[in-house]
Parts: sequence; structure tokens; C-alpha cells
Amino acid sequence: MPTGRLSGNITQDWEPVVLRRTKPKAADLKSTKAVNQALRSGAAVETVRKAAAGTNKHAPAAPAPARKLDETTEPAAVERVAAEVRLAIQKARVAKGWSQAELAKRISERAQVVQEYESGKAAPVQAVLAKMERALEVKLRGKGVGTPLAPSSGK
Repeated sequence: MPTGRLSGNITQDWEPVVLRRTKPKAADLKSTKAVNQALRSGAAVETVRKAAAGTNKHAPAAPAPARKLDETTEPAAVERVAAEVRLAIQKARVAKGWSQAELAKRISERAQVVQEYESGKAAPVQAVLAKMERALEVKLRGKGVGTPLAPSSGK
């Protein structure tokens, strides 16, 4: 009798194992071959025509209430730089003899930002306007746009 790690009675499992075929997939059942075979065997076959099948129609994008909700929560138009602010920036910059790139460098912004402010395409940001006010020494926010700033008493 062998001696080793296995001690005790060794038994075998004699229960039968049944192997079954996998169920056919839905795509296989819908094929023309499967439908014809079902018709030949006499099985009931149901055919359903889908609405808009084979046409170029699409489902509607979004229901009207969702679109109305978006329109009420989203602003219709983004506020742009006012014409008087644009002109004040241009006049003050030209009076100092600076190019747009030089002004941008002095306020630590890209030249494109200054260009957008002067053309009126930018949405006004208070921090950028404040930097331009300090560099150009001209009021750009509130009442009196374009008037010279009062000298600061902090120095």
C-alpha cells in the first residue's frame, strides 16, 4: 500500500455528468435559415413589421419641456465688452504709445485677450479690467469710464 501524503480511503465520484447544448441566441433564431426551418416543421412563426423600418426616419431628439428648461436656465446671450470700454482701452493704450502685445505683457495676459477686449468679443472679467485700469491709469469699470484714475495714496 502506498504511503505518502494521502492517508485514508480514496473514493471516486461516479455521478453522471450531463453535457447540454447551449441555447440558441436570439440573433440565430431570427435568421432566414431558422425561420424557414420553423416553417417547414410546422412551428408557429410570428412576423412583426417595425415602425419606420428601412426608412431614414429618426426618433425625435429631445422633448419640448426639456428644451424649454434648458432655455430658462441658460443665459440667452453672453455679455460682451461695452463700446465705451473698448474705446477707452484703445485710447489709453495709444496715448501711452503701447502696442496690444506690450499692454498684454504689462498685465500678464496674452495679446489675444487684449485684442478681444478692444474688438468687443471678450466677455468682461473684472480681474482683467482691474489690471488694465492699473496699467493704463484709466477708469474702465462703473461710472465715468475713460476718466483718469486718481493717483494712489498708498505709495
